[in-house]
Amino acid sequence: MTTTSPATTSPPTTAVATDGIHLEGVTKSFRSGGETVHAVAGVDLTIRPGEVVAVLGPNGAGKTTTLDMVLGLTEPTTGRITSFGAAPRRAVHEGRVSAVLQTGGLLRDLTARETVRYIASTFARHEPVEEVLRRAGLADKAGRKVSKLSGGEQQRLRFALALLPDPDLLILDEPTAGMDVAARREFWRTMHEDATNGRTVLFATHYLEEADNFADRIVLMAGGRVVADGTTEQIRARASGRTVSADVRRGDVAAVVERLRGLAGVTSVTDTNGRVTAIGEDSDAIARLLLTELGGTDLEVTTASLDAAFMAITGEAMAETDTTEETR
Repeated sequence: MTTTSPATTSPPTTAVATDGIHLEGVTKSFRSGGETVHAVAGVDLTIRPGEVVAVLGPNGAGKTTTLDMVLGLTEPTTGRITSFGAAPRRAVHEGRVSAVLQTGGLLRDLTARETVRYIASTFARHEPVEEVLRRAGLADKAGRKVSKLSGGEQQRLRFALALLPDPDLLILDEPTAGMDVAARREFWRTMHEDATNGRTVLFATHYLEEADNFADRIVLMAGGRVVADGTTEQIRARASGRTVSADVRRGDVAAVVERLRGLAGVTSVTDTNGRVTAIGEDSDAIARLLLTELGGTDLEVTTASLDAAFMAITGEAMAETDTTEETR
């Protein structure tokens, strides 16, 4: 599904593009099987103009529900959302927010070009049809019927439709689901080109490498809440600290190991043939001690993988949620 709306349905707004996206105390609950399900349990989040932000989380974390509320497809149970100073639905009507969702109907008997032209006719102003087809990587397949396009090409068509109003914010919900590796790589190459023009991009994905390679910032959700928010490096560091290693070929290596173990925040120190490795929260302090007092050379600082961070942070958050539920 591609969320687009005619630009003529609402009067112009006085919102300023620099306002970005704001979620304040947002919750969403619904009834299922006689029980109340809290899909989103209190989210405070700000997306600044020009950011590329990935939303990660396990199934049921509240990612899609949160994106649906930003798009105005559903209303929060409590809390407030504004998109560039306006209500979400109004921002979509004005063409300032557009989306490429996981599923949605496309008319199979129309060609790609005919589909884009049809949707373009619903806007008072829109980008040139041939231009959005080119930017979506469909210029050479524009005359092909939708029924003959692959799954990845159909997602590209949805992307072309989302580009028509030239939105300030583009929301992508699992945009490469069902694509093979080559198609995913090509899709993100196209997205990279578009994002360089300053468009704000907010996307949810199960593929951690997509977030690692494409996002400026990562928001981790679990149990309907934001449990971590920062750059990839910050997320990794929060999960397990940084790893600092150096050669200590001269002097008492055992004494170096003991000194590092006594440093605040250090969780592990090992020695492999004079190569000392320490894991801790403050990599700067560890590196400084190794280089200045302990005679270390060939220093290297690394962080945990995003996969490890994802599992550690969301696992802790879900455990806390389960504990809270048990005590109610």
